[in-house]
Amino acid sequence: MLPALRPGDRLLVDPTYYRGRRPARGDVVVLRDPERPGRLLVKRVGATEGEPDPSGASVPSGTVYLVGDDPARSRDSRSFGPVPLNGLVGRVWFRYAPADRRGPVNGERG
Repeated sequence: MLPALRPGDRLLVDPTYYRGRRPARGDVVVLRDPERPGRLLVKRVGATEGEPDPSGASVPSGTVYLVGDDPARSRDSRSFGPVPLNGLVGRVWFRYAPADRRGPVNGERG
């Protein structure tokens, strides 16, 4: 992901961001893991409803296609399919730790 997120990064998430807004391609989001209830994942929006996913299929209405930053190891929409919008917890906007990597995510100013 650009900027690259790493294990151990501490993130601030805006749970209200998508009220009245649609996810956009490239947004870094937190979602409820569709395969492991109770766990959260951080992924990037790869395609939104009506756009083609990597296989060329159209992303269904009310969902987003999510991708991880490490395609060889990442569990993402390639394994669990498009994610309903209500499965998104929020949009990541700031990394606050570690201190040497502190800064905005998704282009926001911190």
